[in-house]
Amino acid sequence: MQLTPTDHRRIELIDIARGTALVAMAIYHFTWDLDFFGYIEPGTSVTGGWKIFARSIASSFLFLVGVGLYLAHGRAIRLRSFARRLAMIAIAAAAITAVTYFATPDAFIFFGILHNITLSSVLGLLLLRLPVAALLALAAAVIAAPHFVHAPFLDQPVFWWTGLSRNVPGSNDYIPIFPWFGAVLLGIAAAKAAARAGLFARMAGFAPASRVPLLGAAGRHSLAFYLLHQPVLFSSVWLFAQLMPPAAPDRGQFFLEACSSQCAVERKENFCRAYCACVMEAATTENRLGELYNPRRSEAIQSWLEDVAFRCSVENNG
Repeated sequence: MQLTPTDHRRIELIDIARGTALVAMAIYHFTWDLDFFGYIEPGTSVTGGWKIFARSIASSFLFLVGVGLYLAHGRAIRLRSFARRLAMIAIAAAAITAVTYFATPDAFIFFGILHNITLSSVLGLLLLRLPVAALLALAAAVIAAPHFVHAPFLDQPVFWWTGLSRNVPGSNDYIPIFPWFGAVLLGIAAAKAAARAGLFARMAGFAPASRVPLLGAAGRHSLAFYLLHQPVLFSSVWLFAQLMPPAAPDRGQFFLEACSSQCAVERKENFCRAYCACVMEAATTENRLGELYNPRRSEAIQSWLEDVAFRCSVENNG
């Protein structure tokens, strides 16, 4: 029997895959928390293998978003259920922006993975009828676009969500449409090919969730898991820090390492080292090094910092 996207039997293997991606995300976020509180080398979570790990998790999660879109709406768009789930994700994304704006205003999440899923779900639904070859070609173009597409007007804040801007501020979770929507398109293409080959029908015959119930449950309730796991992990590490605080780092060295690591997410390593050293030198000269760590800066200090950042960026771009 061929399983079509309109069949409502849940495919447990996909739940388990989604649950595995969520557990991997929790492992990464726990490492980020340890980094944030100073229990590991500054910048560990945003460089090297951990950076690759984080990008792999985001890619797999967005790929599964594309698979889920096709399974739910491939033959007939279920507009009511789509709108309900979309609203839930959009509200969660807005809540994350609000919370992180007050908690970490210098690196708040303005377009993270939930923001991406919200917009990608709409775009994916519009492109759901494209043939597999067209989806693959479009995915390749979306993934390649940040390397080839640029125009001065795209540097305006209103376009930061695209991923085509070159002056995006630091954020604790930045997953723009380009190139990440490419993973969603690949997921839709893979789901179409799998349905045509009868793979989903064979997958539906497996019921392994009882062997790994936690992964299955996480996959079935992915939004709840995503929203709850980081507050639990973060508060746990914070509580541990009250009982056994980490050793105090050298503030200047800590700033250089943290700044360089965050900058390296979007810019080249040589530029980041020079830029961060320039900012620290200016702050040290004016006896304002402490202001670099203050999340509640006055308007005057914020204006000074923006001026220093702009000047150092220009000086080291040449």
